[in-house]
Amino acid sequence: MKSVLQLIVLAILFLLSVRYIERRSIYFPMREITANPQSVGLPYEEVYFETSDNKRLNGWFIAHHKAKSTLIFCHGNAGNISHRLEKLSMFYNLGLNLFIFDYRGYGKSQGRPCESGLYKDAKAAYDYLIRERRVTKEGIILYGESIGGIVAIDLAQNKDIGALITEETFTSIKDMSGIAYPFFPYFIFSSRFDAFSKIKNVGCPKLIIHSIDDEIIPFRLGEKLFAAARPPKKFLQIRGGHNSAFLESEEQFKEGIKSFLSGLRFL
Repeated sequence: MKSVLQLIVLAILFLLSVRYIERRSIYFPMREITANPQSVGLPYEEVYFETSDNKRLNGWFIAHHKAKSTLIFCHGNAGNISHRLEKLSMFYNLGLNLFIFDYRGYGKSQGRPCESGLYKDAKAAYDYLIRERRVTKEGIILYGESIGGIVAIDLAQNKDIGALITEETFTSIKDMSGIAYPFFPYFIFSSRFDAFSKIKNVGCPKLIIHSIDDEIIPFRLGEKLFAAARPPKKFLQIRGGHNSAFLESEEQFKEGIKSFLSGLRFL
């Protein structure tokens, strides 16, 4: 009996340690806002909005005077909204309104990050645009970088939108755990982040961007995600590191997105 109890205790301790490693491996939030869009010459309005589970989130709305659509920016797993100013400038110069927000636990947003929470946060951002900004559903473009791409995909399968763009996004925790922790069975992790299954349910036009040099998320996972998506869809292959490819392939990145946007009927 004693040995059985010891095994149970060891199993519980093991699972707790896995949960700790999992959280520390997935989320890298920063609280300090180091800059704002005005730093790069963009007009902006700071906004706050609430999630369905009563978390108060912070974001920036950047209005473009010629915009016909609004891009919801779902950022990656590290830093906060103040670390995306260069990319915000690129999107703004494409003639889009921008709405970037911090997930729970990031920047000025309340709470602690978790998979279900991130999905609630994106839904709250979408609802805010529809309710407060009177943005039409077909006028919304979802953009997600890295893990933010999965957040955007989850929202896109549940809400009507005009288009979806992902960049350096992986297919699932199952695939990533096999790379990062090959000796652990994936089912011991509580997170799923299953973009591979969810993107099959997204009917809007899709642009999947991935760098062949990505040192964190292998290029083959970007190809696998694209293969799982149903038409209409486009794939943009770029060069550069996971966090720097949009700068290292700046012209290709901008032209690829511009070409994709130009093919959308509502623009």
